[in-house]
Amino acid sequence: MADLTQDQIEKILSSIVDIYTEQDIVSSNAIDGIEIDNNKVHINVVLNYPAQSYQQKLTDEITTALSTANISATVNIETKIAKYSTQKGVEVLPEVKNIIAVASGKGGVGKSTTAVNLALALQTEGAKVALLDADIYGPSQPRMLGLANLKPEQTREGKLLPILGHGMQSMSIGYLVDEESPMIWRGPMVMQALEQMLRDTLWRGVDYMIIDLPPGTGDTQLTLSQKIPVSGAVIITTPQDIALLDAKKGLKMFEKVNIPILGIVENMSTHICSKCGHEEAIFGTGGGKAMAKEANVNFLGALPLEIDIRTDVDEGTPTVVKTPDGRVAEIYKEIAKKVSAKLTQQDKALKAFPSITIE
Repeated sequence: MADLTQDQIEKILSSIVDIYTEQDIVSSNAIDGIEIDNNKVHINVVLNYPAQSYQQKLTDEITTALSTANISATVNIETKIAKYSTQKGVEVLPEVKNIIAVASGKGGVGKSTTAVNLALALQTEGAKVALLDADIYGPSQPRMLGLANLKPEQTREGKLLPILGHGMQSMSIGYLVDEESPMIWRGPMVMQALEQMLRDTLWRGVDYMIIDLPPGTGDTQLTLSQKIPVSGAVIITTPQDIALLDAKKGLKMFEKVNIPILGIVENMSTHICSKCGHEEAIFGTGGGKAMAKEANVNFLGALPLEIDIRTDVDEGTPTVVKTPDGRVAEIYKEIAKKVSAKLTQQDKALKAFPSITIE
């Protein structure tokens, strides 16, 4: 057999499509190196999004494709998460690469439950993750993480240390005030509190920060678009018409402030009876997919209406950590990979220009 060349190897590899970026691994620059030793090949692959549960499948596809040409291959897959572009003129956070907002047009659609499970799913797939609870009036993340009675430590400089929940950094107004105390604040106070929680917390080495927004399109969302560097947004809805109508308003808001929509998640898609297992679409069918198609954005996945999803967060152990190998956890992990893979298709953030000193 004639000596192998890199072009021959790349031609074979170009037939392999990453199911999350929907691009072949050669044209998407995922191939970081090819080493050829006689008829043996070592392939180094770099994914720009966390996908530990996908790595073995991708490895198998590469080795199988090369074996059909009688080429023996070993494959190494690494993850290197980059920082992606945000709104112009917004001050960046030095220790946070990417901020993803999780939003809904109305309350009661399971936005906070989805946000915490999405954050933990990203962590499970290999990313360093933080969760910021931006719902000032109704903070729920401390209880969902099982941290309701904890208070953050403060440095001498007045900075807050994030509280760790299931290995993930988190911050919420719920850590700073009594759980049953109502937040009777006007808009400017809410906006200031959100910005302070974000910038006065000592975040460390965060690949993705998930921000759990309050429902609607009010002061918090306005602050987010004007003062917080957001890489993209995920919209949560249910299949029913009223929820979809409000979700569309949220989607349009992000479009107006130039924050990319990473996709739509349909929550409470079908109800599964805990007694007999019968599945029924009690809120309607296909609403989330239709909305995604109409808006020309990704449909990220559909989650069932299951009692365990609710009881898991009530107990402070979200489904992704309580039942990591279960069907629902797998759906959350699929959504996490799709969200982070979609983000890789945006422009990378420009590196800060070095300061010039003339002596």
